[in-house]
Amino acid sequence: MSIIITGGSGLVGRELTATLSYAGREVIVLSRFPDRVADLPLKARAVAWDGRTPTGWGHLVNGADAVVNLAGANLAGSRWAAQRKQVLRDSRVQAGKAVVEAIRAASDKPKVVVQASAVGYYGPRGSEEVTETTPAGSDFQAELCKEWEASTAPVEEWGVRRVVARTGVVLSPDGGALPRMMAPFRFFVGGPLGDGKQWFPWIHFTDEVNALKYLIDNDTASGAYNLCSPGPVTNAEFSRTLAKRMRRPCWFAVPGFMLRLLYGQMADVLLKGQKQMPRRLQRSSFRFLYSPADAALKDIVF
Repeated sequence: MSIIITGGSGLVGRELTATLSYAGREVIVLSRFPDRVADLPLKARAVAWDGRTPTGWGHLVNGADAVVNLAGANLAGSRWAAQRKQVLRDSRVQAGKAVVEAIRAASDKPKVVVQASAVGYYGPRGSEEVTETTPAGSDFQAELCKEWEASTAPVEEWGVRRVVARTGVVLSPDGGALPRMMAPFRFFVGGPLGDGKQWFPWIHFTDEVNALKYLIDNDTASGAYNLCSPGPVTNAEFSRTLAKRMRRPCWFAVPGFMLRLLYGQMADVLLKGQKQMPRRLQRSSFRFLYSPADAALKDIVF
């Protein structure tokens, strides 16, 4: 029995593949460039796909334990011009449709589909506490997440359990947002972004992967789950904590207008946050290993 991961060569996908493989699970990583997926664990292998159809891999879904759909172009890859927005949409929606088509054709359907999403689903919320029952926002990120989540919804019609993982900012030393955030502090010019009052929903990469594994294995888990630390902080608080761990000052706030000049609409990711809370995980048997930001950064930043 196997677990299929789309987007398995990304930051979260690599860690999830390793964790599942070391736990004795067979993992199939779908990649457009399988030859470039290096250092896979013993029980993992890469299989080619085009990101749009089940051609060449759809048969692997038959009898699989789970499909984890993490596929989607990086939000921070470039400015959000119209063409880039279309790439962000297509990479998510087409991947989801491919998963649906593969499951539709399978006689022995997987037990669960775990669908990736993001905290951006909720849109900017100020200081409002954001839980899984908070309605969706209406900005570009929210609309993108709604389409992403909906892309695999049809599998529920065939009795497949489906979980939606709305993830905050994943903290890892190997990629994602944290190394970029650390860079200015290394040169003694780090500080909060904008006024620093925006909430910063984060999760340690180990908790992220453990939560995904929990959602795969827990037969009672379905619907939306917030994957984030139960200890949210503001951007200013996180910046001060990061500076302390790096033994650097936290003096130079980056003005919001400068970020908008550099990144355009994408700057909203940095300047508008959410006080996201993982209520459903907190009410379950799942246990976070890293809750205070200082504990997470102490494990990651040396």
